This record gives sequence, structure tokens and C-alpha cells, in this order.
Amino acid sequence: MSRGRCVRPAELVLAGELLLLDPAGVLFWPKRRMLVVADLHLEKGAAFARRGVMLPPHDTVATIERLELALERLAPEIVVSLGDGFHDREGPRRLPPELAGRLRRMTCAREWLWVRGNHDPEPPAELGGTGVGEVAFGELVLRHEPEEASNCIEIVGHLHPRAKLRLGRRTARLGCFVTDGRRLVLPAFGAFTGGLNVLDEAFGRILAWDFRTYVLGQTTCRRVARDLLLHEPSLSRQAVETVGV
Repeated sequence: MSRGRCVRPAELVLAGELLLLDPAGVLFWPKRRMLVVADLHLEKGAAFARRGVMLPPHDTVATIERLELALERLAPEIVVSLGDGFHDREGPRRLPPELAGRLRRMTCAREWLWVRGNHDPEPPAELGGTGVGEVAFGELVLRHEPEEASNCIEIVGHLHPRAKLRLGRRTARLGCFVTDGRRLVLPAFGAFTGGLNVLDEAFGRILAWDFRTYVLGQTTCRRVARDLLLHEPSLSRQAVETVGV
């Protein structure tokens, strides 16, 4: 339960393991009591402000609040942050003391693994948790970026998948999970992370054509038919960097 509302995740079996695709945008592995979250990009607003690009300064607060709610509801014993926990390597030092304390309480209350990402190659040692390159459980490998030549079954982040949907006369752009049974890509969790359309060629390089898309709602995560997905113009390199990929 979450604030009186029934939360209904989608179920997915990957490498013989039951995984729950939670509408909060996190993956929950019941057998291991493990929560997996991707691309927090904490302190992104502050990083952009230093470069003269002014974003509202509340992204870290919003992201931490949502993460606290997910942890309270799902009560994991292990958390894996799939890379880009911070938007850059200076992010942990810019974190306000009050927010640093809240994050430290999360990391110290359970086993916490920071997978290294392309934005944060070094884990924030002063904030608790353990830095790792990737995490393997049998056939399943959890890493930040997908490896095109990988023979493993991957759970990854990095690409920030979003689906543009046709809903009658309207369209909607929603965060989503995408999978082809060999690779599962998690949505970006951070408040200002943006996203990349699941029909972009970047997904075509790593997923089979008949991949499945599960979009996030307020209380549900649901699979949507491919014919509801709409293309968008490919992002320029500058736009991709703005998204945070």
C-alpha cells in the first residue's frame, strides 16, 4: 500500500526469476528482497546551474523523497543503484547536509550497492554503500550500460526509456521499462532526467524488434501494444547530453 492506494506492478520472468516492475519506476526482486533503481542523477540541477543553464533547484529533494517512499513501501534488504546515482563526480560534495543525511540513512539501513556509471565513475564513499562495477546473480548481470556483445541476461539503465503513446485524440510521454527477454532497461528515476523514445535506433541496437514496453502510471505498470507507440525525431548529441544519457 502507498498512501492508501493499491500499487499494482507488472510481473516479468527473466532468467527464470520473477521480477516486479513497479510503477514508482523501480525494479523489485521478491526472492532476494532487492530493489533496483537506475539513473538518480542527483544534483543535476546544481550541475547545470554551474554551467549557466538554470533549472529549478528541487530535483534532488524530489528524487530523494520518491526513493524514500519506495523503500518504505517495498522494504528491501538490498538496494542496487544502476549507475549515474549523481549527475557528476562533484555531486556528492554539492549535496546539502540535510539531504546528505537523508541519503546516508537510506544507505546505512540496508545493503546498498552503487554501480559505477558514465557520469559518476567513483562511488560517494562519504555517503555509505559500496561501489561496484556490476553485480551478477547466476545468469543475470546488473550493470549501468548495455553491452551489445554480452552473452548474459542484462538488467541495465543508462538509456532513460520513454514511450510516446497514442491515447485517442491525445498523446502521452511516459517513463517505461523495455525488455526483449534477454535485456531489461529500467526507466531513469531522477526528477530531471528526461528520456529517450523506445523506438529510437539506440534501442534497436540492443533489443529484438518485438521488445515489450511497460509504461508507468500513478499506481500501475502496464504493458502497452506496440501499435500504440509513436516515433519522435532522433535526439541530437547535445540533446542526449541534456537528457543525461
